[in-house]
Amino acid sequence: MASIVRVMGLEKRYRLGKNNYVDALRGASLEIEEAEMVAVMGPSGSGKSTMMHIAGCLDAPDAGEVWLHGLRVDRLRGKALAQLRGREVGFIFQGFNLISTMSALENVALAAEYVGASRREASMKAAMLLELVGLGDRTRHVPTELSGGQQQRVAIARALVNQPKIVMGDEPTGDLDTATSEEIVAAMRAVNREHGTTFLIVTHNPEVAAACDRTIRMRDGVVEGQVATV
Repeated sequence: MASIVRVMGLEKRYRLGKNNYVDALRGASLEIEEAEMVAVMGPSGSGKSTMMHIAGCLDAPDAGEVWLHGLRVDRLRGKALAQLRGREVGFIFQGFNLISTMSALENVALAAEYVGASRREASMKAAMLLELVGLGDRTRHVPTELSGGQQQRVAIARALVNQPKIVMGDEPTGDLDTATSEEIVAAMRAVNREHGTTFLIVTHNPEVAAACDRTIRMRDGVVEGQVATV
């Protein structure tokens, strides 16, 4: 199968003070194939979130290469980078990041409007995606009227609305209880299997990792190994 994400020799240093810095990545490399669902695990400070943010074009490396679906993207800047990020990559975050004054439908539709969809087209896409994740009867509810699990389903729908080549999740079940976490992982897995959407999930939870195709392990800013999990 073709690689959808390939990062090679990523290095990233954050300066904390005049003579104080931390090397978050020290030459990390990995590949993700199309239609895979992959977990990235490691202790705090291992570089897993930094690696995902760089792979998803949210941050830039100090050194190394980032390839997304055959296109080198670490050199992109400005409008070209924003357009690629908006169309090619979907994101799911631990804290949901929904707009509190907007309904579920509006939160999802906004992501489609951002990349050029008309309001009508964006609303139609949003309604379809919310139905897909089991919230067809909650489209008009604002986040405070939804449970944590329902809010994360809205976030999943938002991540999928522009039909991205890959969805990246940074601890997407971190704020959820065990039962709800299982529901969210099952929802992502269903999308992965039924639609061939690729998922890259940073997690501390071994149960989340166990539901993925394989687990990549990081430590001290490098990839130290991987194992097939299903």
